[in-house]
Amino acid sequence: MAVKLSAESPHGPTRILPVYPSQLGKFSFGQNQESELDEWELELNDGLDTSHLCEGAESLRTTDVPVAFPTETVYGLGADATRSSAVQGIYKAKQRPSDNPLIVHICSLNQLKDLLKPSEAHNSNGLQQRNGGLSRAENITHQRADPRDPIPEIYKSLIRRFWPGPLTILLPNPENSRLAPEVTAGLPTFGARMPKSLLALALIKLAGVPIAAPSANASTKPSPTTADHVYHDLNGRIDIILDGGPCDVGVESTVVDGLASPPSILRPGGISIEQLRECAGWEDVVIGYKDGSEKESKPRAPGMKYRHYSPKALVVLHEAGSMPPTVSDIQNKVGPNRSIGIISTKDWGEELLLSDIDQSNVSVIQRGARPPPKANGSYPSPPSSIHEPSSSTSTPTEEISTSGFKSLLQSLQSHQPSHAHSNTLTLTPSEPPIHIWQISLGAKTENIARGLFSALRDLDQKGVEVIYVEGIEDEGDVAAAIMNRLRKAAEVKVL
Repeated sequence: MAVKLSAESPHGPTRILPVYPSQLGKFSFGQNQESELDEWELELNDGLDTSHLCEGAESLRTTDVPVAFPTETVYGLGADATRSSAVQGIYKAKQRPSDNPLIVHICSLNQLKDLLKPSEAHNSNGLQQRNGGLSRAENITHQRADPRDPIPEIYKSLIRRFWPGPLTILLPNPENSRLAPEVTAGLPTFGARMPKSLLALALIKLAGVPIAAPSANASTKPSPTTADHVYHDLNGRIDIILDGGPCDVGVESTVVDGLASPPSILRPGGISIEQLRECAGWEDVVIGYKDGSEKESKPRAPGMKYRHYSPKALVVLHEAGSMPPTVSDIQNKVGPNRSIGIISTKDWGEELLLSDIDQSNVSVIQRGARPPPKANGSYPSPPSSIHEPSSSTSTPTEEISTSGFKSLLQSLQSHQPSHAHSNTLTLTPSEPPIHIWQISLGAKTENIARGLFSALRDLDQKGVEVIYVEGIEDEGDVAAAIMNRLRKAAEVKVL
């Protein structure tokens, strides 16, 4: 049922192919977590969902055109990580700088071990010699005891607790590596993760190769959390978007480096520093990233060097506890389109709220709610699987701490993104009104994480000229990841 695509054929309109993981077939895992992470089996059903998935996998195997697919964090843009021509297709589609490394996505520990197997260039201690010395990748303070298992011991506690899940680990790239050199961007290391998404895992398994995949957006733009977001950025640049519904976590994976002492977090994400410190060997983990772009250095992980997550509109970030924008703020920033956006979280509330609004001089026409947008060829998830994020009583820690494949079978669900409500601000009868689009993400950190990128994109597509964002305290859970993304996106910060 697989359909082969020609790598030489010109790109037509990008197709969005719906895939419901619950319709794919039977997933068979091992009896315990250790064995289930090593390998697992998938017995496919006949049907349209399986046909779409197989078409995506065949394209990954046989063409140089990347395929977009959902993970639990954001949508990824995948290519065969072992072929240079395929990986170059990612950089071309995203228009991404070639010195920005890519994360390798794997479906099992056996697949990862194959990438790490030592070659003849390794010495007896498992350390590679280069130019008479050891590179940073070989300066591993936690040596592996079992030569049959090349995964560094420092990562074992993290893998047991967080995989599959939103955690990327930095690993030494062996001599004569199977990975295309474009994956590592010239670094002696590569990042790898096992996504907590049945669709992503099934795609990687069917493709039969590790998949290099950054977020499926145009470079520097907000990361996509729906198939519609991918279509908006990459229509005509790729052939296939596999639509598995909105992403669950909403921010990218946490990237950690255990090859140095002490271990460090290179990018905040779906796993918090508090959770990492509960794992053996990670009690003293430190923060190794900055909230601004690190332009003077070579990035050790994605998201470190360049301005990321930025819509076309000017982003004004109000740090936690700051007052909402004033009428004069809006007057000073609004442009000829007379349109602004507001993203509220914990304190600003769902209604339009301006710090110095004077109802005697200002008329505010409240809320023209709009229906959810219709996807460009995509389909909604089955009604029985949809629930509102606000109805969830579990915390991010509880959700992410559920480890192993079996938890995936209980998480075949999607979340509905928040949508913008319109308001009109009329200052005087003689001047045109200002159109204000407001999105409330609510007070829960997990809901803010899920909705942030979607909200930035939604407002950008409205043509707003400035987006005011209410920040949150960046302590604990995924709050640090949220604020890291916002500070990278913001051109103006209000303390």
